[in-house]
Amino acid sequence: MGINNKRSTILFPILLAFAVVLGMVLNSVFQKGAGVEPGIFNLQGSGSKLDVVLNMIEKDYVDTVSSGELVEKAIPAILKDLDPHTVYIPAKDLQRVNEDLKGNFGGIGVQFIRYQDTVAIVRVIPGGPSEIAGIKAGDRIVMVDDSLVAGVKMSDNDIIDRLKGPKGTPVKIGIYRRGEKKIIDKELLRGSIPVASVDVAYMLSDSIGYIKVSRFAATTYFEFSEGLQKLAAQGMKKLIVDLRGNTGGYLSEATNMINEFLTEGKMIVYTQGKSQPKADYMSNGNGQFQDLPLMVLIDEASASASEIFAGAIQDNDRGRIVGRRSFGKGLVQEQRSLPDGSALRLTVARYYTPTGRCIQKSYENGKEDYYNDLNHRFLHGEFEKQDSIHFDDSLKFETPGGNIVYGGGGIMPDVFIPVDTSGYSNYFRELRSKGVIYQYAFSFVDDHRAEMLELKDYKSVLAFIKHQPVVKELVAYAKNKGVKPDPHGLAQSLNVIEIQLKAYIARDVIDDEGFYPIIKDLDKTLLEAEVLFK
Repeated sequence: MGINNKRSTILFPILLAFAVVLGMVLNSVFQKGAGVEPGIFNLQGSGSKLDVVLNMIEKDYVDTVSSGELVEKAIPAILKDLDPHTVYIPAKDLQRVNEDLKGNFGGIGVQFIRYQDTVAIVRVIPGGPSEIAGIKAGDRIVMVDDSLVAGVKMSDNDIIDRLKGPKGTPVKIGIYRRGEKKIIDKELLRGSIPVASVDVAYMLSDSIGYIKVSRFAATTYFEFSEGLQKLAAQGMKKLIVDLRGNTGGYLSEATNMINEFLTEGKMIVYTQGKSQPKADYMSNGNGQFQDLPLMVLIDEASASASEIFAGAIQDNDRGRIVGRRSFGKGLVQEQRSLPDGSALRLTVARYYTPTGRCIQKSYENGKEDYYNDLNHRFLHGEFEKQDSIHFDDSLKFETPGGNIVYGGGGIMPDVFIPVDTSGYSNYFRELRSKGVIYQYAFSFVDDHRAEMLELKDYKSVLAFIKHQPVVKELVAYAKNKGVKPDPHGLAQSLNVIEIQLKAYIARDVIDDEGFYPIIKDLDKTLLEAEVLFK
């Protein structure tokens, strides 16, 4: 213990000096990049003070230490007092962090859940390696290469890491299938598995289309365009774009999507930073839906590129924003690559909506307070009452149409919709917290898989469920999972439980095309938006 304390005492001033020096040279040694293109970090000659300090430690320090480990610990310390979105990404985490934005990853093409200590396949991605190999929904994965993954304590991430890998690399899978006496061995070549960023595009009514966008990834504009064309072919006359829970992504994907709805020469967004000259992003007039009536849904988890989208629509008086105040992230990051495969996401500019609003919320009180802001909003009553939200008059802006908008902390919707907790009982909360509704939904589909195989839309799924005692079975299933029956709580939450259960069953059968049209009946914000359109 004494040796460790002594080592810490000696290392601490060295680390401080190292951090200060590295902080002074960081910005000057990055090559300039555009968008998220990588720059390379290079030390400025072998005689730099940073090199000297590291060499001293490696050569003369009393104990053997790793300079690489010192760097890994020092960089986050340097960034600690910068903005909350400048972050260091270690090499071991970079691939996983980037996958959501790349739009694809190397894998075998299945969705799974942990069910009764097994890895149960919920869905097989069409055209992927698993479908080609004959793997089916309902199969259980028991082995991955030489690792047992059934009946052992292994996290989902550990299982995913074993299934993922570079495209074209082999992986062996051991499958248990109902009706088969032996484990089925499959050897697959990993393929490029798409990660959809547009969850669903369907018609809410004969004239109103709905598109749910979960992130702004490399393929989002393409997916969004496909969704628009699909809805237009089905008679869409009005559109609702749902950006709730969308934490952002690539700026270019957002600006391309906004361009579809604006006439030529309209400001979409502009960015500016200390070393970044003002850059204007303007509409080019090539959008195919410039006259389509538009509504955008946002909430407290809508951030960054979602706020660019909502702000551009609001500031150009192009459509109505419905929901609750967005997160408030108005900073632009560039990802710079480092030689060891790690990266730095460096904030290089702020973005501004067309009226000149910077909607970045304050981070002066530190990162912990910054990320607790949503809790503060909830406790302050902002999720329930619009009049609990107050903006400084100095942050007031006016749109060309004369509407008043505010900067300084997110996009405030034109139509405020409070959070809906009607039908929430303690019984329902316990079911939800333990994942029982979703687990039972899988169990139900697993027991009726042969009968439900031919169901192709949510209406046929609902027709099938109608004749099944799903709620009664759910209560019994929950009891076995440790959730005591509560007749009063069940009665209070019956509508919520029943709709969620049906939606999860439909998702397991036909994916999100089944889920969203059913769960809509619990979505107060979407229902209000539909009424506003009508």
